[in-house]
Amino acid sequence: MEELVSLRGIIKHFPGVIANDNVSFTLRKGEIHALLGENGAGKTTLMNILYGLYRPDIGEIYVEGRKVEINSPKDAITLGIGMVHQNFKLIPSHTVLENIILGLKKSGLVIKSRKIGEEIKKLAESYGWRINPNAYVWQLTAGEKQQVELLKILYRDAKILILDEPTSVLTPQECRILLQALRRMAKEGKGIIFITHKLDEVFAISDRVTVMRKGRVLVTKETSETNMSELAQYMVGRPVIFTIEKKESRPSGEAITIKNLKAFNDKGVLALKDVNLKVMKNEIVGIIGVTGNGQQELVEVIAGLRKASGGSLIVDGVNIINSSPEKIIELGIAYIPPEPLRYGIAPNLTVLDNLFMKAYRYKPYSNGVIVNWKKIYNKAEELIREFQIVPENPYAKARSLSGGNLQRLILARELSGLIGEKIPRLIVAAYPTKGLDVGATEFVHKTLIEYSRKGSGILFVSEDIEEALMISDRVAVMHDGKIVRVFRPGEVDIDKIGLMMAGVEIAFK
Repeated sequence: MEELVSLRGIIKHFPGVIANDNVSFTLRKGEIHALLGENGAGKTTLMNILYGLYRPDIGEIYVEGRKVEINSPKDAITLGIGMVHQNFKLIPSHTVLENIILGLKKSGLVIKSRKIGEEIKKLAESYGWRINPNAYVWQLTAGEKQQVELLKILYRDAKILILDEPTSVLTPQECRILLQALRRMAKEGKGIIFITHKLDEVFAISDRVTVMRKGRVLVTKETSETNMSELAQYMVGRPVIFTIEKKESRPSGEAITIKNLKAFNDKGVLALKDVNLKVMKNEIVGIIGVTGNGQQELVEVIAGLRKASGGSLIVDGVNIINSSPEKIIELGIAYIPPEPLRYGIAPNLTVLDNLFMKAYRYKPYSNGVIVNWKKIYNKAEELIREFQIVPENPYAKARSLSGGNLQRLILARELSGLIGEKIPRLIVAAYPTKGLDVGATEFVHKTLIEYSRKGSGILFVSEDIEEALMISDRVAVMHDGKIVRVFRPGEVDIDKIGLMMAGVEIAFK
């Protein structure tokens, strides 16, 4: 089969680390090639080299048998290479058409909007998509935005497509639509590189799979010749348990009761509309929904990071609505924020500093005036061992940690009872496994289940239906700022849950 891309002997250094260590990778015409690896394995760096965002220190790139130099994304696009990033690169205030033709020379000085609109519409329909070229991007669902990203590169006649975690924000129905479209693209002769952490997607869509670990390629196999357990062991270097043994919960009192909660988002639009939910101690309640339906605002209100405009949060019979973050912390409410690097840690501070960011002012680590640094250091070493944080150095900069180790650091800080020496009453975990590899995800799941058994109530926010069903005792679906239904795993099938997430009312009549 004809090779579209060949990366040969790629080496890429960053300060203190070899991101790609003599990596070779090929993409064939008409194939979907899955790229797997832990966070920090080097797969995104490799794809950024192919797309021209980085230049290799050593190595060669061949496109359709010809050696090429790719110094920028412009060079990559000229060679027929397109990339859809995990975080969409669209301008919300512009239309679909404007986003697609932005920077495109062939649109000319005078833009023929009607003609281009018809071309875009026809291209979209060829893959089973219904996109209005004149719609504004802010009006689109996550799935439609992704379709626009793909249309941007398809409209430029790309024949090599790189997709980075493409299903992370999609409903099950949107995932199926995407995978069907990708299969069609492959049949047309396009080559697709599919970066994912979800092993089931590898077997649902790919022809071949490559696993990277610590900057090197460990194995490339035909997908039909491997299995989930083998790939997971390649990724993390040990066997991985995919199913969680979880005993039925025995709730022992209320952790928090949410009544008629209202709150606005950053744009001044009502994001929470009379949310009602109860979380018990010894229980995990999963919240699932498409991103942007109020989940972020809900967890921020509970954590004291966003003001509510109405309703109540009842803890021990007391309404704590709009209490300060300090008060929330002292009440035993732990918060695991989304995007650890952005919201969860101070990257330029040390692991030790980040562990004690909240606790340094409380006994026994401080008498209110003097900080006991010896006690802090000894406790930091204990937490690093307990939560298996790598590197095992309290003075390492947090920014040097991989995504999985950043999440371990946050878990250690939030769950270990540093304040008051008690386990949390309530743990609010917002997308705690998003972007993590299978090994780190397994650790997060086990840790949260362990704390629910110890007596914590847990609010677990996820975009992954199967993950929420696996770990939760009850599941609540959010859409348009409301809880549309609460049920136990097994009571509602996945397709109906996906329809609820999309706001289709018939799904739960």
